[in-house]
Amino acid sequence: MPRPARFRHRNLPLLLLKAREALMERRRPALRSHGLSDQQWRVLRVLSDPAHAEGLDTGSLAREAHLLSPSLTGMLARMERDGLVRRQRSEQDARRSVVFATEAGLAVASALRVAIEAQYESLEAQLGQHKLEQLYALLDDLIALQGDEEENEPMTDDLQPMPDEVAR
Repeated sequence: MPRPARFRHRNLPLLLLKAREALMERRRPALRSHGLSDQQWRVLRVLSDPAHAEGLDTGSLAREAHLLSPSLTGMLARMERDGLVRRQRSEQDARRSVVFATEAGLAVASALRVAIEAQYESLEAQLGQHKLEQLYALLDDLIALQGDEEENEPMTDDLQPMPDEVAR
């Protein structure tokens, strides 16, 4: 049987996953020291943004934190139990929930901000400011290529929960 021809391009999705893992490897110890999974941090980071001081509906939160809605539901219940977030019915639509970071959640985000910003500063020192800005711009361009397609397709989550996350 003949061998298949080589691909002309490198495996960009795999490279992006490896890059993500390289970044998260350094970040996870700080997250775990606060009892957070990667996904819980994404939720808390989104909710701690001053632009979301009035809270976010669960659909918007799922999109911004890039999580599947069913996964988000259980995670929010655990985060609410742990005092990091609170949920309430939307005043505009009683069928929807709005999620807010609590003072405790904001305090955790603030504490993590110092360690995470130090990691970004280290990355900038290693790559240089120009390369880091280029990387951000290229990633923004790549994401923009998806345009409205992303809004019309169901979100998939190739990242499986970590074993310690299932028990949370």
